[in-house]
Amino acid sequence: MMALKGYRVVELVGLAPAPFCGLILSDFGAQVIRVDRPHSKQPDCLKRGKKSFHIDLKSSDGKQVFRRLTQTADVVIEPFRPGVMENLGLGPKDLMTNNEKLIYARLTGYGQTGPMAKRAGHDINYLALSGILSILGTAKTPSPPINLLGDFAGGGLLCSLGICMALLERTKSGKGQVVDSSITEGTAYVSSWIWHSMSDKSTVKDMVWLQPGQRERNLLDGGTPFYRCYLTKDNKHMAVGALEPQFYDKFTEILELDTNLYNRYDFTKWHQLTEKLSQIFATKTQKEWIQVFDGTDACVSPVLEIDSVQQYGHHIDRQSFFSDGTPKPSPILSRTPTLRDNNNNNSNEEMVDKELLIDMGYTEQEINLLVTNKTIEIGIDFNSKL
Repeated sequence: MMALKGYRVVELVGLAPAPFCGLILSDFGAQVIRVDRPHSKQPDCLKRGKKSFHIDLKSSDGKQVFRRLTQTADVVIEPFRPGVMENLGLGPKDLMTNNEKLIYARLTGYGQTGPMAKRAGHDINYLALSGILSILGTAKTPSPPINLLGDFAGGGLLCSLGICMALLERTKSGKGQVVDSSITEGTAYVSSWIWHSMSDKSTVKDMVWLQPGQRERNLLDGGTPFYRCYLTKDNKHMAVGALEPQFYDKFTEILELDTNLYNRYDFTKWHQLTEKLSQIFATKTQKEWIQVFDGTDACVSPVLEIDSVQQYGHHIDRQSFFSDGTPKPSPILSRTPTLRDNNNNNSNEEMVDKELLIDMGYTEQEINLLVTNKTIEIGIDFNSKL
């Protein structure tokens, strides 16, 4: 049995963070129902394992359908700006009146309160206000790691964690609660180590932050010659992470570098070592470098291409990717595994059927009327089946 089997989640359709939150819960066994607008063309490539239910939430009948749906739900994931659901009469207070066990997760850019709460934004804006963007990117310009850190790590992932913690607490209190998940705050929280490592009390500050306030000048931001990527002869890359002395010694031994000539602790000469390593890595193809470092603890790895990463030997052995090349859920639970079957990796939209509404207490005649009035859309041809 999967870890979250038996839980019902209602996911109001939004952009990347909320669908990822729902995907995590679905992958670990929850029944996730995506609620979208009728005839919606909302782009969403994270539908795996979910079923869609199109409801007109602006109509009185549609609101009633949604209320009845959430009366038996364990979780609602809501990605809108503060006040949107309250204006519809479908906010947490409205829904939790009839379901006190409901976990109502609100995933937004800036949180439910404060002067920025209702402002628009995207991942880059949340990173900017979290403080983290200032240390990411090149020496000249900050730049985000696509939208991974904010939308998915500080947003969807932490929201799913908040939901699971609320579900765990509910086993003690019997009550639900609101999860206020701010992507900006989540991004900062995921990056907590940065603040602590920069503290004057930190034992690693001088080692990690050699030139604080500057990018590409420190231990882990691409500034060091032994923690960065190098171009190979075939225009691919190798990633070097030889931080600790024992790994660096093995690294230089394999490359036959004179450690007396290239002192890893003298950062004033790092540019010379970087140039030397760039010249060395340019002499072989990535495949040849893989063979050179195979079986060694020099902390050197190939930078695998996203469209072929599933072909790497280690990933094949652990079956880390689906047959279409997309990653399988992680982590792996020993007794209650996640979705790991290639046959279930379907990202196409699958609609709920009338059985869901019958379970909610609707008669077939009422369901037919809701469809005819375009209050709802479900996966069935009522003209031929009712």
